[in-house]
Amino acid sequence: MKAPRRVRIARRLLSLVFPAALLLSATGCAVQAYQRERLVDRIMTFESEAKEDARMTKSLEAREGSTGGNGGAGGGCACN
Repeated sequence: MKAPRRVRIARRLLSLVFPAALLLSATGCAVQAYQRERLVDRIMTFESEAKEDARMTKSLEAREGSTGGNGGAGGGCACN
């Protein structure tokens, strides 16, 4: 007994789409070394106020004359 026409079309479509999707997902996403600088920017975070926080931190760093020290693990004993 033959399968209905819709089932045959769905199977054929699935047999074509699934390998193509598998090949596309296997290629991965390569990032060049010069692109990493932009990706690790503080503004590239998922926080809602990331730009505002980055501006505030930059102004504090300029005023204080130092950078870093914004939240981090450790108790100040220099052991990470």
